[in-house]
Amino acid sequence: MASRSTRLRRTPHKQQPEPQARAKWTASLTKILADVMVDQVHKGNRQKSSFSKKGWRYICEDFYKQAGLKWDKDQLKNRFAVLRKHYVITKSLLDEPNFRWDEATGAILGTEEAWNKHIMEHPDAETVRSTGCPIYKQLCTIFLEEGTNGKHNGAAEHEKGTPDSTSYQPPLNTIKAEERSESEQMANMDGEQDRFQSTTFSKDGVRKRGRMGVDNAIANAVLEMAAASKLRAVALQQCSERFSVADCVRTLDQMEGVNERVNFGALDLFNSRSARETFLSLKADKRFTWLKGKCSILCDP
Repeated sequence: MASRSTRLRRTPHKQQPEPQARAKWTASLTKILADVMVDQVHKGNRQKSSFSKKGWRYICEDFYKQAGLKWDKDQLKNRFAVLRKHYVITKSLLDEPNFRWDEATGAILGTEEAWNKHIMEHPDAETVRSTGCPIYKQLCTIFLEEGTNGKHNGAAEHEKGTPDSTSYQPPLNTIKAEERSESEQMANMDGEQDRFQSTTFSKDGVRKRGRMGVDNAIANAVLEMAAASKLRAVALQQCSERFSVADCVRTLDQMEGVNERVNFGALDLFNSRSARETFLSLKADKRFTWLKGKCSILCDP
């Protein structure tokens, strides 16, 4: 009887490990990770577009020593992917002659017109416009081409051919890095982090993990395309509303000394968005002179 009861006794199931808490990144934690990765680049532990197994092991250990957070390799890899995207966006900006990186503040400096034009074509750049990229020098070392051993200063190449900082006046909307809190700096990047965060699986689900990883990658790509399309639509709508025909007509009605010929010529001219933008951007005392010149060109045979 005793042996029978022993056979019937069930072995308790092992509890599945609880999923790892989602990493909450701040500017200081991101800088610690970037500095640790730069150190591994200099030690030769970078492999192609990522790090070697030994490199990732040291990155996890050093990050724990400096930040006091024992986050696993997958969580640090997710942040690595977000930083890569942030680097690509920033580098594409600095490849243009109208932008430059201020190393002291981490801000990306450019005129209002240059920002609006770039964001209409690249809506993801809106993130960099508000937060800048204080760790751009580290990102250049982490993501530069293989074989340079981390000796190339990628940030320096963007200082060449840029206007002198003493004569350049940044636009009012450019926020200095020291005036931004850590949460403001990383808010948009944390939104991207949510798309890259992966679910921690049990040890028995290794095969399933690979298949779900592909599904997650596809889902992330779709989400990014939808977000980019939405940002582009919002940017176009804001730009259109800013220089509307109604605003031009309202300003024209308030001007004195506008005769009928110039008035009707201006209405035809306002069909062009660039003309509307120029008209509203001019100072009040110069608008009438500009209008007369344009209308005479349109009306003369």
